[in-house]
Amino acid sequence: QVQLVESGGGLVQPGGSLRLSCAASGSIFTISVMGWYRQAPGKQRELVARITSVSSTRYADFVKGRFTISRDNAKNTVSLQMNSLKPEDTAVYYCNAETWNGFTYWGQGTQVTVSS
Repeated sequence: QVQLVESGGGLVQPGGSLRLSCAASGSIFTISVMGWYRQAPGKQRELVARITSVSSTRYADFVKGRFTISRDNAKNTVSLQMNSLKPEDTAVYYCNAETWNGFTYWGQGTQVTVSS
């Protein structure tokens, strides 16, 4: 079992920045990929960014150049630096972990609201 706890969401004006963090605990040695997904009201959950255990990254096209994912394997954390935020980035952001043996875990989600 892996537990994920997110922090760092909130309200920010368009063009502003936020940093999300996710701390993993439990069977952390089984984690291969960590990532961030988001879900806006009435929409499906979608990938924002993901990072492997050797720091290979993948980003959704809509965040390229604005968001940066990073991972600290020693601290068992993954972070998402979000810059140049837009109103359409408003969503609940979920931390995700995939294990080597095929399990997927989710955090409880953190609300990000971009509004003036």
